[in-house]
Order: sequence, then C-alpha cells, then structure tokens
Amino acid sequence: MTDPALLAFAAGLPDFLLQGSAALLVWAAAVGLYVLLTPHAEFKLVRAGNAAAGLSLAGVAVGVAIPVAVALATAHSLVDLLVWGIGAAVLQLLAFRVTDMILRGLPQRIADGEMAAATVLVGVKLGASLLTAAALVG
Repeated sequence: MTDPALLAFAAGLPDFLLQGSAALLVWAAAVGLYVLLTPHAEFKLVRAGNAAAGLSLAGVAVGVAIPVAVALATAHSLVDLLVWGIGAAVLQLLAFRVTDMILRGLPQRIADGEMAAATVLVGVKLGASLLTAAALVG
C-alpha cells in the first residue's frame, strides 16, 4: 500500500516545478531588466567593492521577490503569475525613478558609493514591494 503523502507529492510535483520555475524566471528577468535599464552598472560596481551598489542590487532582488512570491501563492494561472511579475518589475523601476527625482543624481551617488542614498533607495523599493504584495492579496 502506498502512503497517501507520497501520492500527493507525486501528483503535485509537476505543478510545483512548473510554477516554481516560472516564478524564478520572472524574478530573474525582472532583476535583469532593472539592471539593464538603470544607468549605473550594478554588477561592475559590486565587483569593484561598491557597497552602495551591492545594497541597491540586493534591494531590487528582494523587492521583486516579495510580490512575485505573493503572486505565486495567489495566482490562478501562469498568466496571472507572469502579469504580476512584470508589474513588480515596473514598480521597482518606478521606485528607482521617484527616488532619483527626490534625491537627485541617484545613479552617480550609488556609483560614488554613497550608502545613505542606497539605503533610502532600498527602503523605497521594499516599501513599494510590500504594498504591491498586499494589493495582490487584496
């Protein structure tokens, strides 16, 4: 006799793999898009030891992951997940632009290693992310 837990695992594994893979792809694509569209070269700056760029990049990674995770938990379909994942990426880019308008010269300030600017940017990214996630549940 087969354990019901193993049967449930086997039955759910394909959906888990499909949805988990889709969420990872959406997350990676959103972070990649953000890196491509911001004027400073995050990975180059991080490799050079720029802590402000590292903090900013970490804020994007977490800031996109939060609403993508909530979309994954609440989505009724893969299309649902994709739409909200793209929405999360757009909101992160918007958070960057709004913060740049307030702080002026944000890309250069991050490139110069200014931790205060990076910290404010991460706060805005995470705040926007949490609000987006809450709206998804909503």
